[in-house]
Amino acid sequence: MALTPRLEVRQGLGLTLTPQLMQSIRLLQLSHLELQSFVETELLRNPLLEREDGGEPGEAEPPEQPERDGEITATEDTVDYSDRIQSADSIASGYDTDLDNVFPEEAAQDRLNEPVQWSDRGAGVGEEAPDIDQFVAARPTLSDHLTRQASFLVSDPAERLIAQFLIDCLNEAGYLGTPIEQIAEQLGTTTAAVEQVLLKLQACDPVGIFARDVRECLALQLRDKDRLDPMMQRLLDRLELIAQHDLVGLGRAIGADREDVLQMLAELRELDPRPGRAFESGPVEAVVPDVFVREAPTGGWAVELNTEVLPRVLVNRVYYASVTRKTRDAAEKAFLTDCLATANWLTKSLDQRAQTILKVAAEIVKQQDGFLVHGITHLKPMTLKAVADAIAMHESTVSRVTSNKYMATPRGLFEMKYFFTTALGSSTGEADHSAETVRHRIRQLIEAESAADILSDDTIAEMLHKERGIEVARRTVAKYREGMNIPSSVIRRRQKRALAPAGR
Repeated sequence: MALTPRLEVRQGLGLTLTPQLMQSIRLLQLSHLELQSFVETELLRNPLLEREDGGEPGEAEPPEQPERDGEITATEDTVDYSDRIQSADSIASGYDTDLDNVFPEEAAQDRLNEPVQWSDRGAGVGEEAPDIDQFVAARPTLSDHLTRQASFLVSDPAERLIAQFLIDCLNEAGYLGTPIEQIAEQLGTTTAAVEQVLLKLQACDPVGIFARDVRECLALQLRDKDRLDPMMQRLLDRLELIAQHDLVGLGRAIGADREDVLQMLAELRELDPRPGRAFESGPVEAVVPDVFVREAPTGGWAVELNTEVLPRVLVNRVYYASVTRKTRDAAEKAFLTDCLATANWLTKSLDQRAQTILKVAAEIVKQQDGFLVHGITHLKPMTLKAVADAIAMHESTVSRVTSNKYMATPRGLFEMKYFFTTALGSSTGEADHSAETVRHRIRQLIEAESAADILSDDTIAEMLHKERGIEVARRTVAKYREGMNIPSSVIRRRQKRALAPAGR
């Protein structure tokens, strides 16, 4: 049979992701800060959008207050009318005498009522108090702090260029992460010239700055204290033994007894391995919850959205109607129509986003009631699919809603993703255990161990099985332990022996 091209008409159903639908999906996973930035951009671009609290074109003027003859309101009586009454100072000056002679009890009080210039801006009715953050001096950055010192340490113009480049290469901890050879190649100079400038800059404050690794950073601070003797230098050359808490091997390597090693380690603990962290590195943003969970008066839990982080925008249809009537240009009408459609879409998308967050949060609270009442030991294993099936949504929608969202509960502030954990089987036939609960129990067991009885991963797995019937393998315990930055049993034994008094 020969193949020939032909035209056919078929009818079918399909789902097409329009640009607005894709944008609505993207709004779900935005944090409140990212959402605020997006809304601000739309407010500047779209003339038909305005904030619900006003401030945009088309806002109605406040109604004028009618005049009343012979009567004053409570506000006028306490604020406006009191301004027309003479003070005790003016009355006393009219009698050509002192205030103490006319009103002895009013002298101190009248002076207390004198206005203070800087606070008058926030003292009026309906006005906000001055923001105290505006009067707080900004913390200096590490770059500014070092640039001022470099101007005194380096005088040659070529060396100042190298010095500024070295300052720009520092990381937040104050370390020079770029190799000297690479810096010399980029600046077109020799390695010796860069080394010479680096030695000068290492005299800057804070001590230990411009080090290339932690060993050099500690050596610079010890040299500043005149404590960098040959034995201390040998100790710094074997930092890996310090990390392993192998005090016996460390003492043997540097030729010192236990007491000397402990004394030198105590000196190292007084040093700062990250000298640059004391300076401003960037704005610190506080975590603001998107959902509040409180105990309801009638029992159970009340779930509500944080309205402070929800942008409230309206569509100014009055402005749209007035402008549409006056314009005759087709391009302008098309622009206004597009702005109206975009404004309607944004308001509906924001409302749908808020309702979706509230619905997902309510289902999380419903399934994690035991955690809210008793704590982390009763945290249930929960998956995105379980929540999605309960609220009749897609699993990807729940994933987007819980991204970068936080929930304030009586147990503290948690990211919504925190409540989604995998399940570990139970040998007793009871409900499965949450992985986060198992991590918490592993941490408790390790924190309660003594120097004479360090628990191995196998022992911890056996204890979890005997206590709660949790079926967990040794490698799973090791994975959870490493995820919590807890060292192995060998390292913990050395740590506890190092902290124990000598002779025990």
